[in-house]
Amino acid sequence: MTRHVGDLSLEEAVTRIEGPLLFVRRTVEVGLNDAVEVIGVDGRVRLGRVAALDESFMTIETLESTSGLSMAGTRIRLIGEPITFSLGPGILGRVFDGVGRVADGGPPVAELVKAPIDGAIINPLRRAKPEDFIETGISAIDTLDSLVRGQKLPIFSAGGLPHNRLAVEIALHARLRATFRDGARAAEREVSEDSGTVGETAPFAIVFAGIGVPFDQAEAFRLALEEGGALGHTALFLNLASDSSAQRLLTPRFALTAAEYLAYHEGRHVLVIITDMTNYCEALREVSASHGEIPSRKGYPGYMYSDLATLYERAGRIHGRPGSVTQIPILTMPSDDITHPIPDLTGYITEGQITLDRKLDRAGIHPPIGVLPSLSRLMKDGIGAGFTHADHPALANQLYAAYARAMGARLLSSVVGAEGLTTTDRLFLEFGQGFERRFIAQPEGARTLEESMAIGWELLKILPVTELTRLSDEQIQRYLRSES
Repeated sequence: MTRHVGDLSLEEAVTRIEGPLLFVRRTVEVGLNDAVEVIGVDGRVRLGRVAALDESFMTIETLESTSGLSMAGTRIRLIGEPITFSLGPGILGRVFDGVGRVADGGPPVAELVKAPIDGAIINPLRRAKPEDFIETGISAIDTLDSLVRGQKLPIFSAGGLPHNRLAVEIALHARLRATFRDGARAAEREVSEDSGTVGETAPFAIVFAGIGVPFDQAEAFRLALEEGGALGHTALFLNLASDSSAQRLLTPRFALTAAEYLAYHEGRHVLVIITDMTNYCEALREVSASHGEIPSRKGYPGYMYSDLATLYERAGRIHGRPGSVTQIPILTMPSDDITHPIPDLTGYITEGQITLDRKLDRAGIHPPIGVLPSLSRLMKDGIGAGFTHADHPALANQLYAAYARAMGARLLSSVVGAEGLTTTDRLFLEFGQGFERRFIAQPEGARTLEESMAIGWELLKILPVTELTRLSDEQIQRYLRSES
C-alpha cells in the first residue's frame, strides 16, 4: 500500500462507531497520529486523527461529537501528516478553542509557521540550565518557592480550593525581572501592558490553557485577562467541559506549540499556565478505556507517566535559541490525596510543587499556599546576588525554619495550652499567626519581591535574635536592629 492523501470513501468500511472512535477497515497506507477529516452525510467536517492501526484495521479518533455519523456514506479526508497548528505574529491577544481554532470572532491567524502539535524532541545536550527569577506577584511563591525561567513548577490543589483564581492572578501579574550578573545587583524593569515586554530587551508572554472548564469559568478567565490588561500579551486556549474527551488531550499540546513558537521564533520568554491537568488525565483514562487498553493504577493507563512527560518536558531553554518556556501546570488532587497517580507522577517529572492548604482556605487566607509541603528545586538558580537580592536566600531559609518551628509550637499548644508554652515558643506562635495573616495572605493583590521581603524582615523582628540561626550577624544588624 502507498501512503494516501485525499478523500477515502468509507462505504461499507466502517465496522463500528463507539463514542468518539471509528473502527475502519484499512485499505491505504497511513501513519499513526495522522490527521484526518471525517465528513458525514450531512456534510459536516469533524477533525480527527489515526489513534491505532494494524495491517487490517485502523481506529480513527474524532475530536468532536460523532452524533449524526452513520456507518454508510461517511468519508474521510486523509491529510497525510500529523495534526499541525498554523501560527503567526498575531497569536497574542487571541482566544482559541481546545484544538487551536479562533474562538473570539476575529479573523484567522496569518500563517507564518506550521508546526506539529506534538512538538520536537529536545536533545538533552542542547538544553540550557534554567535560570533567572520570574516574579508572580505572590509572596509565598516569590520569596520561598521561587519560579525560575525554564522550570516546570506545578500547583497541587484540591476540589473547592481557589486554584483558578490563583492562576488568573499569576497570569495578570507575572513578569521576568531583568538581571545583571555582576554579583552586585539585580535591576528591575516594568512590564509594558500593551506588548508584554520587560524593559527594552526581554519580551514576555503568557499562554493560558483551560482544560475541561465549564462555560462560565471559561468566560471568567477571558474577562479577567481582558479587564486586567493581560490579554494583549496572552494566547488563551479554552477547552470546555462540553467538548469531547479526545479534544481535551490535544488542548495542552496546542497551547505548548504556541508557546514554543513564541519562544523560539519570536524570542519571547513564555509562561504557560495549564488548568486543570486532572481533567486531562481523566480524559486520558476515558479514551484509553474506549480503546480497550489494559488499565493500571486506579484505572489510568500504564503509559500515563510517559504521556505527561511529553507535555511537561516541553518546558525549558535551548542553547542557541532565543526565548524560553516555563510551565505552571495546575492539578486538583482527588480526595486531597497527594499519593494519587496524577500528583504522584507529576511530582516525579517536575521540579517541585506549590501546594494549596484547605485549612488556610477555611481560615479565609488567600492564596492558601501551604509553605511547608511546597518546594521549588531550581529556586537556587534564580535568586541571590545578580538575580534578585543578595539576602534573598538567607531570608527564605529563615522564614521557612521559623514557620516550621511555629507549626510545632501550635501543635504543642493544642495539647498543653498557650500558657504551658515557653516564652520563646509563644513568640514563635505569634510569628506563625502573623506570617499567615500578613505574609501568605495578600487580599490587596500582587506584591513586588521587595514588598514581600520587607514584610518578611518585619515579621522576623518578633523573634529573639538568638533564634535567627539562618541569618548572618551583618544581616541581623542591617534589617533587625537598624531602628534600635
